[in-house]
Amino acid sequence: MVKRFLIAIVLLGLVGGGLVWFNFFRDNMIAQIFANMPQQPATVSTIEAQPVTWTPVIEAIGTLNAAQGVDLTVESAGVVKEILFQPNTQVAAGALLMRLDDVVQRADVEAARTQAELERGNLARAQGLTNRGVATSASLDQTQAAAQAAEAQLARAQAVLDQRQVTAPFAGTIGLSRVEIGQYVAPGTIIATLQDLSTMRVDFSLPEQDLPKLAIGQSLEVRIEGNDQAFTGAITGIDPRVDPATRLVALRGSVAAPQGGLTPGQFVRISVALPAEEGVIALPQTALSTSLYGDYVYVVRPSEENAEQLQVQQVFVQPGRRSGGVVEIVSGVAPGDQVVTAGQNRLSNGQPATVDNSVNPAAAATGPALGAAATEGAGE
Repeated sequence: MVKRFLIAIVLLGLVGGGLVWFNFFRDNMIAQIFANMPQQPATVSTIEAQPVTWTPVIEAIGTLNAAQGVDLTVESAGVVKEILFQPNTQVAAGALLMRLDDVVQRADVEAARTQAELERGNLARAQGLTNRGVATSASLDQTQAAAQAAEAQLARAQAVLDQRQVTAPFAGTIGLSRVEIGQYVAPGTIIATLQDLSTMRVDFSLPEQDLPKLAIGQSLEVRIEGNDQAFTGAITGIDPRVDPATRLVALRGSVAAPQGGLTPGQFVRISVALPAEEGVIALPQTALSTSLYGDYVYVVRPSEENAEQLQVQQVFVQPGRRSGGVVEIVSGVAPGDQVVTAGQNRLSNGQPATVDNSVNPAAAATGPALGAAATEGAGE
């Protein structure tokens, strides 16, 4: 009985020991295979880091308005008699746009004109009599006063008649009519909007810290959301007072829009150009990665063991200003470094790499921007 029990214990020990040895042998062989397996090179696209001309800009958002734009209103009450414009058409300065019922006012003008002509005749006769010594100077003065009063009454009647008409104060594009023929309107009723779209102004605000960098005549660019076309202009006004509630300073710029690409009231993004800086290293933002330990890029360099083999090295950098798809690199990258712009998520430090720049969207998209513009600040 004891003999059988000992045999069972020995067999159980042999089986357990075999299983432990097999697991240890398997893990050791797997580790050796992975240790000796050559690391496959990763295919990446790169861009060469070079000093560029960096033009800093101050970015802001603003609202477009026409350089000349008004809501046309009537000056007196009355019934609309004629509407003499079509919506969205060009009108000349002084063009008649609308007329109210003016029968009574025209009659008043004719009456005043008749009285003025009568007083002019009386004045001419009085002057003749005075010259011959028949009439006195006092009589001539009374006649002159009566003539002047009649002329004033005629001017007043004509002014009242003119108030029954609405004319264009300047050349521009007329909007939709907001009144109808036969409608009674009160003073101040808006009949339409008139906008001169050839030149636009943009109103925006910037933080007070940017005030020393701004000057009248400074160039700016305006872009509409969803449209890559840039409209150039210049700063035409800087408010001398900073708003104490928001700590923002109000600015106004003038933008030429001869093709009608801008519309009053639109939301726009504004870039105010600052003096250019030479020798700044800038890279596409896709080349920059961020971790808990800092910002870094991958640089492709020859391997220390084999100069013909390229490998990627993780380099921590200090990023600076940004503009669109471009970021300034303050330190960490030297001119001539080949920086990876795509494929970083598959890389590890020291991994072999193969460069293929036949398709490099980052370099194609941001290449022209290197040296074009850079962000200095933002305001609303």
